Amino acid sequence: MLRILYFFFILLFFCETSFSEIRSLKNNKVNVRLGPSKTYPVKWIYTNKYLPVEIIDEQDNWKKIKDFENDIGWVHISQLSRKKSTLTLKDNLIIFSNPTIYSKPKAKVEIHQVFLVDKCIKSWCLVKNDQIHGWVTKEFLWGMKE
Repeated sequence: MLRILYFFFILLFFCETSFSEIRSLKNNKVNVRLGPSKTYPVKWIYTNKYLPVEIIDEQDNWKKIKDFENDIGWVHISQLSRKKSTLTLKDNLIIFSNPTIYSKPKAKVEIHQVFLVDKCIKSWCLVKNDQIHGWVTKEFLWGMKE
């Protein structure tokens, strides 16, 4: 019986510490703070709505986030959206009309472009922004967990 309790304790510990979730920024201006309160100074300001960030910790209504450059700070939950977004990790990435490399190329995009994600199937995601709507391979997108 003690072994079973020990096993569940270890399982609970690892599940709790492996917490991570991808969210996007809700506004064009988001203050990132040194700690989980407005009393902490602003570390920097994001100016890119829908930029994807990974939540790595939380305290009350504050989330500790990490971006694609591994910068870490705290933001209030009101500054985060549940809209699924991603960021391109390759320069000259081709956006296709269908989820295959044999379909018509629609555009070529630069590295670090932000897109909203409509859906993903296998190794492809349907992404969009104000100018482009099409399919891209998941391997070149930040924040898209397998």
